[in-house]
Amino acid sequence: MADAKTLNTKTLHLTRTLDAPLEKVWKAWTEPEHIKKWWGPKDFTAPQVKQDLRTGGKYLYCMHGPAGSPFDSDMWSGGTYEEVIPMKKIVATDHFADKDGNWISPKDIGMPGEWPEEMRVTVTFEDLGGGKTKLTVVHEGHPVEMAKDAEAGWNQSLDKFEAALR
Repeated sequence: MADAKTLNTKTLHLTRTLDAPLEKVWKAWTEPEHIKKWWGPKDFTAPQVKQDLRTGGKYLYCMHGPAGSPFDSDMWSGGTYEEVIPMKKIVATDHFADKDGNWISPKDIGMPGEWPEEMRVTVTFEDLGGGKTKLTVVHEGHPVEMAKDAEAGWNQSLDKFEAALR
């Protein structure tokens, strides 16, 4: 299995200043019923979100594309929380998965490019005062040829996240 350091990968960096207090942002990011409202790019749904939000805990998210699109099926991602500091930071591994959370090869689901076995997502939350929060997402390990699409998908998810906070 390929390691991200040996492949031609890119790290995505996304930052948003949100017009919501830290506690509300944390809750919207970490509670399954809230995650279902925003997870996935525009027009995607998140029919299932399971997680054990603690260091060493696992997560499994399902994303479903719009009807009639090439993504009109369940797509699963999972991983392990490597670090959870409430209202400050979440670090987790990230990989393509089956519905039971088992790792599956990106090639087996038709993803182009050379993917590492696991990627890593780091999310930080910073209270800016005045009811504002800075959210930073760093996603390591995307194949260079897929990075632009991944960044667009993340930005669409973050747009939905901001809307869900209102």
